[in-house]
Amino acid sequence: MPKTPHNQFPQSPAKAVVFDLDGLMFNTEELYQFVGGEVLRRRGKTFDADLLDAMMGRPGSIALQLMIDWHQLVDSIEQLETESDEVFAGVLDSRLETMPGLLDLLAALERARIPKAIATSSRRAFVVDVLSRFGLEPRFEFILTAEDVVQGKPFPEIYQRAAARFDLEPRELLVLEDSENGCRAAAAAGAFTIAVPGGHSRRHNFDKASLVVESLADPRVYEALGLARE
Repeated sequence: MPKTPHNQFPQSPAKAVVFDLDGLMFNTEELYQFVGGEVLRRRGKTFDADLLDAMMGRPGSIALQLMIDWHQLVDSIEQLETESDEVFAGVLDSRLETMPGLLDLLAALERARIPKAIATSSRRAFVVDVLSRFGLEPRFEFILTAEDVVQGKPFPEIYQRAAARFDLEPRELLVLEDSENGCRAAAAAGAFTIAVPGGHSRRHNFDKASLVVESLADPRVYEALGLARE
């Protein structure tokens, strides 16, 4: 069971909301697990839960280096990245889905005129591809990806940059994350951090999060944002 903090709510309403992408907006963590399992299966290796936990929320190059080190693979990061992209392309069309509650939450934020952005460890080309499949990119003020930072999650840089792009202090942001590394990054930046664990991250330690909820449809997300539901 993940370690979780006591539920609490921000003292003042958030002025902007920042979403992680993988596993939070889309079921891509589930797909990554499938792809990683296939890549390792071809090498006679397994993609176990501990390796998944270690990789989750980190920039792709770091995650793949972890995979290489974990199983002492002879492949380079570039080789694994190319092969993973090929496998991934075969599953996106048939298996990509939005996570429960995402579209309703986006609509509620838009009704309340609360700006929103994405801060993800994925590569920009992948993010644009995924968002375009649901027409979601225009609904965000901006997107920050692994290419926009020097130090990826769990370092706070990406959320510090998000606050600066909004011309806000990090404490004025509300961040939604599904992984321990992501929550650690947002909390270290000083943002109000809501953890939304999925099946892929139930084992994570979320003691850095301000609040842990069941899904993006959880009423506590709306309460923390001061949003009305329709």
